[in-house]
Parts: sequence; C-alpha cells; structure tokens
Amino acid sequence: MSSAGPSPAIMPHLVDGRNMALFAMRKIVPTFAYSFFGVINSVVDHGHFYMGNQGSSSCFPLYLKPTQRRLGATSNREHNFQSRFCDQLSKTLGAATTVDGLPVGLTPEDIFHYAYAVFHSPSYRGRYAEFLKIDFPRLPLTGNLELFRALARLGGELTALHLLKSPKLAQPVTEFVGGRGPEVEKISWLRDTVWVDKAQTSGFRGVREDVWNFQIGGYQVCNKWLKDRKGRTLSKDDIAHYEKIVVALSETIRLMQEIDVVIDKHGGWPGAFTTKPIAS
Repeated sequence: MSSAGPSPAIMPHLVDGRNMALFAMRKIVPTFAYSFFGVINSVVDHGHFYMGNQGSSSCFPLYLKPTQRRLGATSNREHNFQSRFCDQLSKTLGAATTVDGLPVGLTPEDIFHYAYAVFHSPSYRGRYAEFLKIDFPRLPLTGNLELFRALARLGGELTALHLLKSPKLAQPVTEFVGGRGPEVEKISWLRDTVWVDKAQTSGFRGVREDVWNFQIGGYQVCNKWLKDRKGRTLSKDDIAHYEKIVVALSETIRLMQEIDVVIDKHGGWPGAFTTKPIAS
C-alpha cells in the first residue's frame, strides 16, 4: 500500500469520512509491548499514537482518489493495494483475479480487515517485536482461505470497535457512580473503578484492571482520555463516550486472544502462513 505520514499528500483521501486507513509507526523502541497499530477514518496529526522525538508514523489509506480515471471505471476511488501484492495474494490463495487485480471473492475491506487482525495478534507482535522497532509492519499471507476469512471477520470486528461504529458499544459494561456533572480532578483506578475526583466519590464502576492498563501506542487509553479533560466537567455525552471506550477496549482484548486461537487452530506460527512476511 502507498503510504505517507499524516501529511497533505494523504489526508485529502480521508476528509469525507467514507475511507479508512491503517496507522502504524516504525523506528521506535518502546519500553512496553509493541502496540503502534490503529485505524482512522479522519484527519489526524503526528501525535495520534505517540508524543516524542522518536519514531515515524505513517498512514496507509484503503482507498485513494485517482488522479486519472481508468477506462471503464465505475467509482471515483480505487483501492490502494499494489499490483505486486495483489498478484502474490491471489497466487497464495490459488484464486483468479478480478479486473481490479484482487482475488476473486475478496473485497478491499476483506484484505484490510485480514491485515488488521494479523497486526493485532499478540503472537505476531511477539514474534516480530525486534523487526517492528525498525521498519514498517510486514504482512504474512496464508494460503488457507478459511483462515483468511476467519481473520478478516475478526479484523472487521476490531475495525468497527476502534472507529466506534460497533453495535456492541450500545451495551455498556460500566456504570457511572456519583453526582451529576463531575469535574475531572484526580484520576485513579481502584477495585475495578476509575475515579475522577480526589475523594473517590465519582467514577466509572466495572472497569477491569487489564482494560484500565491497556495501551495503544504510547498512551494508556482509559487514563489518557480523562487526563486530557482534567479540570473539565463531564457531560452526559462525555460519560456515554467513555463507556463506549471501555467496551471497545474490553472487546479488543477478547478479540486479540481469539485471533491467536484461530491461528493456532490452523497450524500456528509459522505453519498457518505459507509465505515470508511482505510489506503491507
């Protein structure tokens, strides 16, 4: 996929909210498990994942607005997968190709979701930890269509969660306790409750410790969101939004574990994947 940092060259492809992009970093040496993967559908800045002088962030849009319409094209956008990648994917799956160069039966979203699932495999992140510190993520391909579709399904669920579009977000797992309109003073976690005041009288009950500690990029999500609102009064919409974040993180943890289970059922690493990892 063509990529660039969060720059004027890439962001125009994301301004209408109908596209999405993989967001990743390289040349960064974290002191924690590598977690610099995400999905966006709007304009972001360099600090989206990490604030510091290390690393290089890049966006990989799923679709691009073409500079020139292909003859017979029926859409005003085209997928951003290079022909070499599409050829290798078709060959690996033993599938014919469509006029757009994709394997028959697969959509650009299927491929994006497959990659998103692989990049959220804890085993993948552990296996390629040293490589991920210095270069772009590499995507292992599988010749097993059943595995491909299973991972694409899980990656689709993750994508919907991270874009806050999943129907599961309508089912909160937390309960806000305390008075109305609490001001964010001191953020702390104790006994499955995230407190937002010094007296620990107002907060979100039902936040597991692994959810509280969950990190994406350089940020501990549950803490960072509240920290950015310190001194503000939380509105009803703020509380509802935070509850969605907790659901999204809880489901992310579950899905990441399920991704590894699915891979193990199909041969594990590296048996489930038939090629060397290639550039995404």
